Amino acid sequence: MKFKQILMLMLAVVLIFSLAACSPEPAAPAAPAETPAETPAATETKYPEKPITVLQGFKAGGGSDALAQLTQPFLTEILGQTFVNQYIPGATGAIAWTQLAKQTDADGYTISITNTPMLQTNYIMNSDITYNITELTPIANVVTDPGIIVVGKDSKYKTAEELIAAANENPDTVTVGNSGVGGDDFFTVLMFQKMSGIRFNMIPFEGDGPSWQAAAGGKIDASFNNLGITFPQIEAGTLIPLAIFAEERDPSIPDVPTLKELGYDVVNGSSRGYSAPAGIPEEVRLKLIAAFEEMAKDPAFLQAAADRALPVDIKVGDDYMTYLEEQEAIFTEIWEEVKGEYVQ
Repeated sequence: MKFKQILMLMLAVVLIFSLAACSPEPAAPAAPAETPAETPAATETKYPEKPITVLQGFKAGGGSDALAQLTQPFLTEILGQTFVNQYIPGATGAIAWTQLAKQTDADGYTISITNTPMLQTNYIMNSDITYNITELTPIANVVTDPGIIVVGKDSKYKTAEELIAAANENPDTVTVGNSGVGGDDFFTVLMFQKMSGIRFNMIPFEGDGPSWQAAAGGKIDASFNNLGITFPQIEAGTLIPLAIFAEERDPSIPDVPTLKELGYDVVNGSSRGYSAPAGIPEEVRLKLIAAFEEMAKDPAFLQAAADRALPVDIKVGDDYMTYLEEQEAIFTEIWEEVKGEYVQ
């Protein structure tokens, strides 16, 4: 009986081990879920990670510099990086814009202030200048600054009518400065001369700043310039405004007539914005555009622009490119009409 019990116990143990050998293997642990590092948000550009260089094609104190001083404190706060202005005067901006289009890495860390019509008239007027707007990435136009005639505080000309009458009586003798051949001020004079039949002695300078400084110092009779550039000197009494090339009087100088009021239908000015080289990364382009759009909604920025008599005129991305293309067509037509006087 005892032997039989031992035998039964041994058979039970064998059965237990047999059942264990036939049971299925435990399931493998589930694979871990993808980490957040693989999500699109984690691959978003960190631009800008260092200061941004801004090429300026004119000397300090002109329209480009006025735009830089207005915008860059706000852009620095939005983007978290500073801006380093690099002044490269000469050839009415063409040296700087050639460098931007032809020699600059398309990474968004070098951009330029772009001014119309000079940006386009450089290559419209001079076949030796080979860049064009298709080689740029327009980011945002910021202001459109109306043209103005200013004289020094001690000028013998107290009104625009007096200046125009003197030029009419003595053609090519009344000296008027502009920001350079091909600039908006240069074309403003051409447009006025065509409209009136009056001829000035046009004196080109390397930017708006040297032009108004020459007028303030009495070295020229008048400067054809821009309101936003000359407004601080007008406020200080250093310059006297005679007329503005706008559709309506400007509230910052309400007593100054438009040329239209004086019988000359001439409206012109300079638009200024920012562009990058062609081919910058799309995420960088969009981040720059978003910064300008955010700035344009800031009441502090709008007040700062008003304080400087700079009319805000925001156009971004493709809209800015369309505007540049339209300006290119307008000034090509004007130049074709007058280039016989300048190209021998």
